[in-house]
Amino acid sequence: MVRIGIVGIGFMGRIHFLAGKRLSGAKVVAICSRDAAKRAGDWRNTRGNFGPEPGQIDLSGVKTYEQLDDMLADPEIDLIDVCTVTDQHTPIALAALKAGKHVLVEKAIALSPQDADAMVNAAKAAGKLLMVAHVLPFFPEFRYAAEVIRGGQYGRVLAAQFKRVIAKPDWSADMADAAKTGGPAVDLHIHDTHFIGLVCGVPKQVFAVGMVEGGAVSYLTTSYLYGPNGPAVTCSSGALSMSGRPFVHGYEIFLERATLLYDSGGTPLTLLTADGKATQPALAGGGDPISAFADELQAAVSGVTSGKEPDLLSGKLARDALVLCHREIESVKTGKAVNV
Repeated sequence: MVRIGIVGIGFMGRIHFLAGKRLSGAKVVAICSRDAAKRAGDWRNTRGNFGPEPGQIDLSGVKTYEQLDDMLADPEIDLIDVCTVTDQHTPIALAALKAGKHVLVEKAIALSPQDADAMVNAAKAAGKLLMVAHVLPFFPEFRYAAEVIRGGQYGRVLAAQFKRVIAKPDWSADMADAAKTGGPAVDLHIHDTHFIGLVCGVPKQVFAVGMVEGGAVSYLTTSYLYGPNGPAVTCSSGALSMSGRPFVHGYEIFLERATLLYDSGGTPLTLLTADGKATQPALAGGGDPISAFADELQAAVSGVTSGKEPDLLSGKLARDALVLCHREIESVKTGKAVNV
C-alpha cells in the first residue's frame, strides 16, 4: 500500500484528494495545510474551473499537519503530493526528497529551469522518484493522440496546431502573478509545451508573438522550429477569451496517413484516414475530469511500487516543457526567434 500525503489544500489539492479515493493499492493518509479550517475539513473556498462544488470534507482517518516538517517526519508516508502554488514547489520537493520521500509535484515543475534542474538532481542523489503531474496526456482525447503518434501506425507527424484559451479566471488571482506561477504563458501554456515535447520532441528554436500584461505574457502564438524535414507545429494559448466561453482546448494533428481532430468547444475526437473515412474512436473516462487525475495518480503509485519513473510523469520532460515556456516568453518580449 502506497501512503500519500498531500501538501496544499487549494483547488488542485482538493482534486487530488478526490482522485485519491479511486486509487488501487494506495490511499491518501495525510494532508498538510496552514489553514485551520481546511484541516478541519472546511474546503468551501477551494473552488476551481471544474469538478464538484466544494464543501465539507470528511477527514476521518486522515492525519492533518500544519507544518511541513512534521509531515515529512512521519514514517508512514511514502509519497508527498505537492499541490501548492508553483513558487513553493522547489523548496517543498527538495525537503521531501531529503527526508527520503518520493515526490509527485503539480505542474509546472518549478518557476525556473535552474530550480527544475536542482529538483531532478536531488531526486537522483536521494535515489527517490521525482514525478511531475502533467495531467493532459491522461485526458482521453490527448491520451489517444499520444498513443497513435508514439505507436507510429499512421506514420510521423507532418504538422500540428494546438490551442488552449481561457477567460481570465475569477477563481485564481495567482495565475496572472508571474512571481508565483509564471503567468498564463507558464501556468496554463505548459500543458501544451509538455504535450508537444512528448509527441513531437523538443524544437531547435521557437518564435512567438503575444500580449504582455503586468510583466507577464497573458497570450501567445508560437511556431516551434524543428529545422529541415521537421514537423510544422504551432500553438495558441492564453487567458484572453470572454467569459461566455471560459475554456477551450484542442488540436489538429496531421500524420502521414491520418489526421486527428479535436476541439472541446464542439468537435469530438475524430480520426480521418487515407481511405476517406471519418471515425470517432471510443474513449474511456466518460468525460469525468477526476478520472484523468485518478489515472495520473495511479501512474505515480505504480512508479513508487516498481521503482521506475513513469514516462508521462518524467521530471526531465517537465523540465524541458518549462524551458520551452521561458524561451517563448523571451521571444514574445524580444520579437526574435530564440534558440532552445
